[in-house]
Amino acid sequence: MQKRALVVGLGIAGMSAAIGLRRAGWTPVIVERAPERRTGGYFVGLFPEGRQAAVDLGIADHLHTRNPERAAGTNAWSVDRRGRRRPALGFLDQPGGPAAVLRGDIEAALWQSITGVEVRFATTPVAITEGPAEAQVLLEHTDTGGQYRESFDLVIGADGMRSSVRRMVFGPHEDHLTTWNAMICAFQLKEQAPTYEASDSIIIARAKRAVWVFGLADHAPTALLTYRTTDIQEQFSGSRLERLRAVFSGMDDPTVRHVLDSLEEAPDHVFDSVHQVRMPRWSTGRVVLAGDAAWCMNLYSGMGATSSLRGGAALGAALQEHPDDLAAALDAWEVGLRPFITKHQRAARLKQQMFVPSSRRAEALRSVLVGLARRIRGRQPATEAGGPQGMALSGTSR
Repeated sequence: MQKRALVVGLGIAGMSAAIGLRRAGWTPVIVERAPERRTGGYFVGLFPEGRQAAVDLGIADHLHTRNPERAAGTNAWSVDRRGRRRPALGFLDQPGGPAAVLRGDIEAALWQSITGVEVRFATTPVAITEGPAEAQVLLEHTDTGGQYRESFDLVIGADGMRSSVRRMVFGPHEDHLTTWNAMICAFQLKEQAPTYEASDSIIIARAKRAVWVFGLADHAPTALLTYRTTDIQEQFSGSRLERLRAVFSGMDDPTVRHVLDSLEEAPDHVFDSVHQVRMPRWSTGRVVLAGDAAWCMNLYSGMGATSSLRGGAALGAALQEHPDDLAAALDAWEVGLRPFITKHQRAARLKQQMFVPSSRRAEALRSVLVGLARRIRGRQPATEAGGPQGMALSGTSR
């Protein structure tokens, strides 16, 4: 008899896990709290491990990448406190040559590849009871409140940083969320900031607050506002726009004004506190967590989408290698994946300083380090420095 798995969450981690499970011979069922699938989304850099996972999952041909053609001068600019614009290293200049995509690009590619998988919208689990041979899940329709029970051989919680599956099975969020005393707001711009080329990236990094604009080849840029704070709860009170205008007051730059004005018209945005999820183990019995629910690399790491794709592909491979021993499969999956997750969770602290320096001194040091890195990179051949050849899945940006 074919084994059935409940996947909670229709994001990158959930759909990746569903594809991996189906490739291992399982029958996945996806439930999603929202009434419909999300589209659009903010900028994501897909690193080599994520690109390989896309190939392993069979979605590479559907994945649209948006890396700008590298201009003769630069595609990234840093703006200093005097408003002077200088060539800079942008997010896409990191080692490994990340592929530039929107979150929705990855989800659209995954969606095309889960044809035939049952997806139930406006549905969420409210109770999970494990037995020796199955997991009993009480599911609820979010629109009607109606409830029903169903049995599964495995439950995968891929429902984000504040996972309801994790809370029900592993305990309260406070036991697993580490606080970084920082906030982020990410959204799409209608148009590029004045005086910049359409695909330019712009970095305005000050002590404790920063504005990033990520330029794309065939799409309006996306923006990231991020700042440090010691009072997370206070940030959620009142108007988000007024909060952000207050935080970024004094940064009298046309790009900052443009980004803040654009937020008023943005149809969708993410505004949240920054955390990582730290857990000694990602599974217990017939319940396993994946993606942000399990490890939440956070936005500063830049590895969220990559790790979610890799996690789903690896889970399917482990179940295929251990078809008759679920415990062994989950052990092998975690042993293989955890070193990668741990490495990039640790690196995120340093990357946070690059995104939003903690002080004026850190701001100055960041400027020196980025300038040095840019000079070193300028001496390398394009392919060695992570040029366009390494950026897209198939070797060319589409």
